[in-house]
Amino acid sequence: MRRLAAALALLSATASAQAPTPPAIDDAWPRGDVVPVHDPVLIREGKTWHVFSTGIGREGQGLLAHRTSPDLTTWTAATPPFATLPAWALAAVPGAKNLWAPDISFVNGRYRLYYSVSTFGSNRSAIGLATSATLDPAAPGYGWRDEGLVVQSRPGDDFNAIDPNFVADAQGRHWLSLGSFWTGLKLFRLDPTTGKPLDPRAKPIAIASRPVPAGAPSIVEAPFIFERGGFYWLIASYDYCCKGVNSTYYTVIARATSVEGPFLGKDGSAMLKGGGTILLRADLQEKQRFRGPGHAGHFRDADGTDYLVWHAYDRQKNGAPTLRLAQLRWGADGWPTVAGQ
Repeated sequence: MRRLAAALALLSATASAQAPTPPAIDDAWPRGDVVPVHDPVLIREGKTWHVFSTGIGREGQGLLAHRTSPDLTTWTAATPPFATLPAWALAAVPGAKNLWAPDISFVNGRYRLYYSVSTFGSNRSAIGLATSATLDPAAPGYGWRDEGLVVQSRPGDDFNAIDPNFVADAQGRHWLSLGSFWTGLKLFRLDPTTGKPLDPRAKPIAIASRPVPAGAPSIVEAPFIFERGGFYWLIASYDYCCKGVNSTYYTVIARATSVEGPFLGKDGSAMLKGGGTILLRADLQEKQRFRGPGHAGHFRDADGTDYLVWHAYDRQKNGAPTLRLAQLRWGADGWPTVAGQ
């Protein structure tokens, strides 16, 4: 009973720390230290919001970047999780200089930070894992413990081990989705205790692909899976990022009754055949300031509010990759839209 009372007290404290509802997307929100941000993910611990993202930018944020906010509006640089590249990562991916596309979740009493190690255009890549009891550097128990290699891809494999995302399904099974280009997005079942593949020899499950001519890449990446209303929702990015204002990146969403798929768009189009429903798109809007919106991450707060975080390229700042954030709104048809879009 004491444990139950403590858990209820913690839930009450967490709920009271909820941030105000963000406004619809506009050019001035969020603000503060929001550039450069690429491949962001969002989480809240207590009253503090955290964004982790690909390691680009100023000294100290060059491996994986970390930012915090008290209100989802004003962001400041925070202590990054890594000071140096893990030795195993340098051995697995020669030439790696930073870490990409992290994913953050709270599992079994610790924060799990999955991250990518790669070099541009290669599938000699790896997913690593670090864990910490807290995200607050001033709190007891803080400190990122390197848990090492999770999944690796090599030339000759039909997938690219970057862009990880953790999800637990309704049966309590743990999964890691990942992938960029090659033959598309894959799903690996995890050991709930270690956070690593349950069976390292098991073939990954294909969850999204874009059919293309032989020898051409399947231009889909950045999977993110979450559950709502009895469905598993898969977010992914199509087309090309990383070209500043010329990026053609956009974001789609689809759903399935099983975390293993098949994921279908509102019109029934299959993610395994390049389908899905557009969630974020800007490349066709000539007056849109923030271009190429993609690599979106989802976070559900204690009150059930669903947030979406992503990056886009700012036409007014030479195409700088910029943090963008909004609330997901759910329509009468059961499908989401992004506030302000």
